[in-house]
Amino acid sequence: MADSPEVFFLPSEPGSRFLLYHPPAADVAPAGSIVYVHPFAEEMNKARRMAALQSRRLAAMGRAVLQIDLLGCGDSSGEFGDARWSDWIRDIAAAVEWLRKKVSGPVGLWGLRLGAALATDAARMADLAIEELVLWQPVASGEQFLGQFLRLQLAAEMLTAGAAQSGVRELRAAVAGGRVLEIGGYELNPDMASAIDGFRLADGAPVVRRVHWLEVSAQPEPAVTPASRRVLEAWRGAGLDVRAMAVTGEPFWSTLEITECPALLAATEASLRGG
Repeated sequence: MADSPEVFFLPSEPGSRFLLYHPPAADVAPAGSIVYVHPFAEEMNKARRMAALQSRRLAAMGRAVLQIDLLGCGDSSGEFGDARWSDWIRDIAAAVEWLRKKVSGPVGLWGLRLGAALATDAARMADLAIEELVLWQPVASGEQFLGQFLRLQLAAEMLTAGAAQSGVRELRAAVAGGRVLEIGGYELNPDMASAIDGFRLADGAPVVRRVHWLEVSAQPEPAVTPASRRVLEAWRGAGLDVRAMAVTGEPFWSTLEITECPALLAATEASLRGG
């Protein structure tokens, strides 16, 4: 059985970052370590339950897990609207460095949604020496993701005013022109919007040994999306060992109530064990 998690703050400019460390179980063989990269905005809070469940299960199978609240998120220092994509990449690198000092063996990254995109971008840096990636429902197109996030503002306008006061095109133009938008209680700064908008998973393969790609589908016979298959083909063409699968479940990162997806937890463990 894994030990209780350790909660602490890691000094990092500006301020500090909140971390939750799950040590590996003492009664199993060590299996390296992994950093969890949470998703964007409110998806982070909706996914906390699943992240905690998977972290405990990975620790029980001998893998140390480090959960980090990125700059401006959760209990870490800073404001969400002040964070930049590059800040979050540096936070991931700092978490990896801390783990290497704490635990021996290979280090991996595990990300959900936009956190999976961030993890992939970090793993493109050869000097970070990431062994493997675990990608939950990865965002393949930042442009599409940004459009979906902006639509939240349109939905809010319809609820309060009975009709949307603008469109996605207008909101894109506003943020491209330097305007900070508040969407769902989160400030979206132009630099972050630009970084998200220009990100594509297929643009470059991560420098890792293996990728575990897992998706959740409401279909009775789940399958990865066509957009995902295009990325997978590009990565496999680059020589990457990619294990991809889809499981049946709800999109727990966006449901109104906090939900779980047991099939995803089990599939992640099976993939990491080589099953």
